[in-house]
Amino acid sequence: MMIDSYLHKGMRRKLMQEVQKKGVEDPQVLRAIESIPRHFFLDNAFLKFAYEDKAFPIGEGQTISQPYTVAIQSELLNIQKGEKILEVGTGSGYQTAVLCELGAKVFSIERQRALYVKTKSLLHRMGYRAKLFYGDGYKGLPSFAPFNKVIVTCGAPFVPEALLKQMQTGARLVIPVGKGDVQIMTSIDKEGENNYKRLEYGRFRFVPMLEDRISGKF
Repeated sequence: MMIDSYLHKGMRRKLMQEVQKKGVEDPQVLRAIESIPRHFFLDNAFLKFAYEDKAFPIGEGQTISQPYTVAIQSELLNIQKGEKILEVGTGSGYQTAVLCELGAKVFSIERQRALYVKTKSLLHRMGYRAKLFYGDGYKGLPSFAPFNKVIVTCGAPFVPEALLKQMQTGARLVIPVGKGDVQIMTSIDKEGENNYKRLEYGRFRFVPMLEDRISGKF
């Protein structure tokens, strides 16, 4: 049974305020952080960790991302209601839920089968209608392209060429780039067919992408 009590809501409000103090300004993103029951994405035994601004293991070698990191990536995407978003790395589904709360049409890919099955069921029960796929997210979803925005939720040593090709002109990709334990949060705006603008936003820590990917660019 999924219970969202006044206690949970109070803890969420404090979490939202903490994220805001760290520099997140977008009111819609802050509203999403405050409204989504993050404890639904964790085992009941770990409730006390649900509203700390920290990442937490969820199995399969993956984590539920730190709320601040989720908020920053969401703010950088600058989502407009109705935009089609490709998410690489569904994971727990928490970031997926935030994208849905922001009014996006979400297409999300997860490579870990067990996580894909668990998260698909959870998001459905929570009422989110994201389209989830089991497969290699770094190949994107060419049959559903082009996308208005693309978000990658795991550390990438390079920017996959396939994702750039599936962005429409004017689209934005937000991706943590770097080898090792620390990545640089990066946005790439597609200004023309082969014309990109790249900006960096500081150091973050993500679970690294799995081996065996396609060749990259940048």
